[in-house]
Amino acid sequence: MSSTHFLVVVASFYLLTNGIAAQRPNFILMMGDDHGWEETGYNGHPHVKTPVLDEMAATGLRLDRFYAAHPSCSPTRASFLTGRHPNRMGTFNPGWSFRPEEITMAHILAKAGYRCGHFGKWHVGAVKKESPVSPLAMGFHECLSHDNFFEMNPSLSRNGGPPEVFPGESSEILVRDAIRFIDRARKQQQPFLAVIWFGSPHEPYSGLKADLALYDDLPAKYKKPVKVTCNETGGQVTRPQGEVLRERYAEITAMDRAIGQLRKHLAAQGLRNDTLLFYCGDNGTSPDAALGFPHRGTKGTVYEGGTLVPGLIEWPARIPKPRHTGFRASTSDLLPTLCALTGQPLPARPMDGLDLTPVLDGKLADRSSPLWFWQFNARSVSKSDAQPWIAPELQTGTTPLVKIAAGKATRDFQNYRHPVIREEDYLGARTIIVGRHKLVIHDPKRELFDLQADPAEKNNLLDQQPDVAAKLQKQLRDWQQSVLRSLTGADYRK
Repeated sequence: MSSTHFLVVVASFYLLTNGIAAQRPNFILMMGDDHGWEETGYNGHPHVKTPVLDEMAATGLRLDRFYAAHPSCSPTRASFLTGRHPNRMGTFNPGWSFRPEEITMAHILAKAGYRCGHFGKWHVGAVKKESPVSPLAMGFHECLSHDNFFEMNPSLSRNGGPPEVFPGESSEILVRDAIRFIDRARKQQQPFLAVIWFGSPHEPYSGLKADLALYDDLPAKYKKPVKVTCNETGGQVTRPQGEVLRERYAEITAMDRAIGQLRKHLAAQGLRNDTLLFYCGDNGTSPDAALGFPHRGTKGTVYEGGTLVPGLIEWPARIPKPRHTGFRASTSDLLPTLCALTGQPLPARPMDGLDLTPVLDGKLADRSSPLWFWQFNARSVSKSDAQPWIAPELQTGTTPLVKIAAGKATRDFQNYRHPVIREEDYLGARTIIVGRHKLVIHDPKRELFDLQADPAEKNNLLDQQPDVAAKLQKQLRDWQQSVLRSLTGADYRK
């Protein structure tokens, strides 16, 4: 063997054995439940303590304008997994599943050699083995999951099996199981995708004694009555907001601490440098906990308070110095970004997200395509004679939760065929953001805001800038046509 040939062989061996981590980074994608933008220390909240998230914000990439793709949970989760707006797949509201024909990030990364695991809240379909939209059916190799939300001592399903009670604080339970998954993948020399969707801080609220003690001053400060779920009965009760906030913030602090345990493990195992660690919320702060600042609206609304959430990325190999950006990113951008980072092609169907790698590298400050938000008028579907997309018996949930609904402690799902598009299908609260402008439509009311000058959405500029509003409304309508074509199932037909 010549000396030149020997050097080529050695170099190739080095790239195969040592360069794999740089070529195929690990991914941990975390999401809080009902965790709004303002409920972090680094965003200036007056009470809540999030030292770990604050440290991530100080050492990594802080996404100051990160959005959930929808102001409620199931739709946002569908966008997170698929890179598409949830209305394309009929995931209109909480408790509406997505469809088995959808292509998830787990499908894509599994084909690229990744070990994929899901931990925590699923809420885009039933988690049982028979479900065609369970985590295992939608590309994940293993899971410890719940159909909906959960509190202390959660009942979780492992790999689609019967629910088991796991004693302890729920965020810590998820992180502990995710760490075992990470260690197994590392032992098998596989890169990994771990999706960790916490049950906190969704109501009903609870907390560990030490965490509750951090917020003992709040009951005296906030007396307004709010409605929440009672942990004892599962029904609705009215309580002073200060008591509710004390428990909610204790949950956030416990979740924050669990994330810290995960970060410490990554560092101890030499995985931190080549692991992209991401955190966001699934929608804005719930009305019972909102303090009314700094944005308009809450969970369930298309104003900024309903869709802006914390957004953080740590990845020392790619983001060696702390940065922050005002780039408007969304949960729909996650799948396209993972495809770009792993060299995988995008699914051959309409996508609503875009690749954020230029944002990771500090090379892109403004979004080139619009952001869209749309609450479909699902009542018109549920009242019609639409046919189920998935057999109802496959959509029944198994994992119990505290909150009683329709007389039961488990949750079922729905999704319907929608072969014909009607004019009323274009209705529902909807918005489009292009550059600094945001058009909000609550039929027939229209509002136009300049988010750069007026992030609180107080000043309606519709009368001053009608041409801008008309242009945005046409773009919004054109996009809706694409979404509704997807809703008919056209994307799945070859």
